[in-house]
Amino acid sequence: MDIRQKVGLELQRQLRHTQAELHPLRTLFWECTLRCNMACRHCGSDCKVQPEVKDMPAEDFLRVVDSLTPHVNPHEVFVIFTGGEALLRDDLERVGMELYRREYPWGVVTNGFLLDERRLESLMASGMHSITVSLDGMEEDHNWIRRHEQSFARASEAIRLLAKRKDLLWDVVTCVNPKNYKHLRDIKDGLTEMGVPAWRLFSIFPMGRAARDPELQLTDEQFRGLLDFIKESREGGGAINVSYACEGFLGDYEQRVRDYFFYCRSGVEVASIRCDGAISGCTSVRSHMDQGNIYRDDFWDVWQNRFQVMRDRRWAKKGMCGDCKVWRYCEGSGLHLYDDDGRLLTCHYRRLQA
Repeated sequence: MDIRQKVGLELQRQLRHTQAELHPLRTLFWECTLRCNMACRHCGSDCKVQPEVKDMPAEDFLRVVDSLTPHVNPHEVFVIFTGGEALLRDDLERVGMELYRREYPWGVVTNGFLLDERRLESLMASGMHSITVSLDGMEEDHNWIRRHEQSFARASEAIRLLAKRKDLLWDVVTCVNPKNYKHLRDIKDGLTEMGVPAWRLFSIFPMGRAARDPELQLTDEQFRGLLDFIKESREGGGAINVSYACEGFLGDYEQRVRDYFFYCRSGVEVASIRCDGAISGCTSVRSHMDQGNIYRDDFWDVWQNRFQVMRDRRWAKKGMCGDCKVWRYCEGSGLHLYDDDGRLLTCHYRRLQA
């Protein structure tokens, strides 16, 4: 790493520890359903058409929001509806309007299948501030991973609808795997042509269905190639802002493939309410790190007084992290990469040293 990166990482380390102490809530995910209209190969939640866990009643979620409101500035807490497929709920607009009235900005993560012009107008009229659409490759590759022959066409149409809007923040996310890795430049060209302003790329981590499907995992060489592609895209400028996801410390690639230095914000700035009421960090973190449940605990009390496993990471300095030379800056990588026994499943930094 060059001197500017090292200075930046030292400053980031100080900020990370300060934020862990203060833990200002900035993002609240609501896993509003585990229902889904697809059966994606890489689904971390293993969502189904008819899941065992029912949708959380809107009133239960809004009660939590109301209990939270006296303690925060609503303008500074961004609420994100996720799933499952959030647009399967027909009351999102009602919940969104209630958040709008309470002055909380809110957004949606979707596979785009149900986002036609009528639904988009309805969401916008209810105060939606942002939306993220998933597109996982060109048509054949996207439909393969989504297991739905109309998925690509519907997601593409959703993206074209969004490109017409000038009053909405939105982006596209792609989960990179060995199939679509070969077509990254073609995907970028296609998204640019459609008018996509920002494109975030993820590597698939071994969780949910993805843990049982080795076809989805990039080789170490491909992982480095993905970061090189992003780095070159950012250096080359252009109409679309390309970046890597928030996960994992990336050594020499830090602040070259995204706008910020890595640190895991789960439980520090990010919380989630799962479909069954569980209170956690981000929705990708496994259930063994849940910190409470809205049906028996006060959300704000949980946020203020628990989450130590996420805010003090000294417990993670073991195994492959025990003698790691970049522990100072990484502190055990993203919490979503740990299994139920507290073992780190994969290390981005080590992959880049291979």
